[in-house]
Amino acid sequence: MEVDGDALAVIECRHKKEKKEVQAKIQALKKAAKNDKTKKKDLVAEVARLESELEERHKHEIECAQTEVLVNDTDEITETEPVKFKVSKAQRRRDKKSQHAKEREEEIKQQEKENVHGPRNMEMQSLNTKLKEKKLKIFHIPSDGDCLYKAIAHQLELKKNQVLSVDELRKNVSNYIRQNKDDFIPFMSHPDTCDMLTEAEFEQYCDKITETKVWGGQLEIRALSNSLKCPINVIQATGPECIEQGAEFDNPPLVITYHRHMYSLGEHYNSTCVIEAESA
Repeated sequence: MEVDGDALAVIECRHKKEKKEVQAKIQALKKAAKNDKTKKKDLVAEVARLESELEERHKHEIECAQTEVLVNDTDEITETEPVKFKVSKAQRRRDKKSQHAKEREEEIKQQEKENVHGPRNMEMQSLNTKLKEKKLKIFHIPSDGDCLYKAIAHQLELKKNQVLSVDELRKNVSNYIRQNKDDFIPFMSHPDTCDMLTEAEFEQYCDKITETKVWGGQLEIRALSNSLKCPINVIQATGPECIEQGAEFDNPPLVITYHRHMYSLGEHYNSTCVIEAESA
């Protein structure tokens, strides 16, 4: 059975037009992000998403046009309307999150090659010394943007036999900050202007916690401690030896380490574990 060539020609003509429109949109996005570092980081993922969605939709429409040709009782060929595929908002979020993760993984691989010598080693030596006094050692956590949450997840399983995923911890943190906005927003500011966050910027901050692999910091540690109702102790090489959060809770503290120089991509957190006694 042959496909109506005219119908395919119409579809292909429309596809060419849509490709030009997407390219025009991409050029506009590039122009808008020219002097904005934040927008530049998001641009790669957005361009990939636009091109991927268009290519996938065009592929499906061609396939549908080729297969959805029906023969009626008089052997006349009729063509059905091509199925339109719409990517859900949730799928777009997942695609964007996946793209960010891939980009960050590549950056981390490159950074690991460069961190053989320098401040990183001095920091590690200092931390190891301090931990040894507490009969602890570092439990290494991958530096993929989830390090704070993975370190806390490891501590929860180790200390409380409680299993919580990174996604669950991120959701808890986002919800807690939203529910206690007045306690947190005075300590939150725009990275470029240093002004207090607007309502929209505050909501965006909370959304990023659950929808991206954005690093967690002091505010997130506070939210983790309060939402889990458990103390969190952060051991660091310089400054105060231990930052204690949630001292009002009676549970044994979760102990993690803070690294300034482990990766130049940003701060990093590791977990800890007890040094096993050497057998006689």
